[in-house]
Amino acid sequence: MQLIVLWDIDHTLIENAGVSKEIYAAAFTALTGASPTVGASTEGRTDRLIMRGMFHRNGLSEPDWPIVEAALSRAGEERLGELRRRGVALPGVLDALKAASSQADWVSSVLTGNIAANARVKLSAFGLDPLLDLTVGAYGADAEQRPDLVAVARQRVQRYRGLSSDVPVVLVGDTPRDIEAALTTGSGIIAVASGSHSQAELKAAGAPVVLPDLSDTVGLLALLENVPGRP
Repeated sequence: MQLIVLWDIDHTLIENAGVSKEIYAAAFTALTGASPTVGASTEGRTDRLIMRGMFHRNGLSEPDWPIVEAALSRAGEERLGELRRRGVALPGVLDALKAASSQADWVSSVLTGNIAANARVKLSAFGLDPLLDLTVGAYGADAEQRPDLVAVARQRVQRYRGLSSDVPVVLVGDTPRDIEAALTTGSGIIAVASGSHSQAELKAAGAPVVLPDLSDTVGLLALLENVPGRP
């Protein structure tokens, strides 16, 4: 059975222990020469929207996106060591990614609000990057709204891995925006209450399946193959 599995990163695969918001603040400071008085609002948003919101809430015009992306990339690279020191891969993640990557007919990649450079930083901090097909992932520079990233990943999988456009997609994520991205694109969704949203909140957002974490590898694989709502 062919399947495309797209994992969120922050609070789904890793706990970044506040390093993400420090990256946004550092990029803002590098571009403006001042610390933000209002910090980043994340909650599953793409980096494009996060940085735009920071500039607007701090009363500033947004620079051109390539300039912002470069600043984010530098800030992320500079904090790799801090992320390793303070952050952690979440329970069961290593085994879950190993199991998904071993499925011959599956493509296992990411759908994340992070720009590609910082997605690699976060995954490599905990040795997770070799277990994901990052070439076909969808990232925070690819679109402003998270649901639009699903089509980006589909197109890349079709182009680089030769899978047809009707291969089912399942998202794995921890926020209502992950759920929205799945429900509005006809994708399956497995929600994980490993971030700031409770199981009840994620169910209320429309997730048919909500897990406390990714520690049950066998059960997770069975869900990925048969998740309710998946095409």
